Amino acid sequence: MNAEAFRYFYNYHFAQNRSLWDRAIAPLTYAQFGQEAAYSHGSVRSQIVHLLDVDDVWFSELQGIEPFDPLPDATGEDDRASIRAHWDRVEQKMRAYLAELQDEMLFTRPIAEPDEDKDLIVWQVLLHVVNHATDHRAQILRQLNDLGVDTASQDFIFYVYDHP
Repeated sequence: MNAEAFRYFYNYHFAQNRSLWDRAIAPLTYAQFGQEAAYSHGSVRSQIVHLLDVDDVWFSELQGIEPFDPLPDATGEDDRASIRAHWDRVEQKMRAYLAELQDEMLFTRPIAEPDEDKDLIVWQVLLHVVNHATDHRAQILRQLNDLGVDTASQDFIFYVYDHP
């Protein structure tokens, strides 16, 4: 386990997020994007907002900084441009942290608050964030499939095949 491996793994994460957005979410009507669902966090919009907020919170905790202000609740107006811009800012924050990540940092416990997270080791948090996102992307893919959208696999190994 080393920092370079995590940077590679996060390149997969970022590529999957971007692919999901570009291939499947951007073409949706806003009604489809905001259509309520009974499972997990609800609409595709709510799932996306949850996914990016969680990324931001975890990486903010790792750095001991405040996360960005959360996005407002849906207003009925198509806010995908502001959501995508916010997501890009979160990704840049994550990339900046990962660019500075050193092997020895992977075994530290930098989180002071909340108390339940203070014993977490950096490598555990880094794995969790991508695992969490994979779970929510899978939920979103199911929602998109139900909306009639052609979806694609998000398997890590396919990213590896394309990015040796």
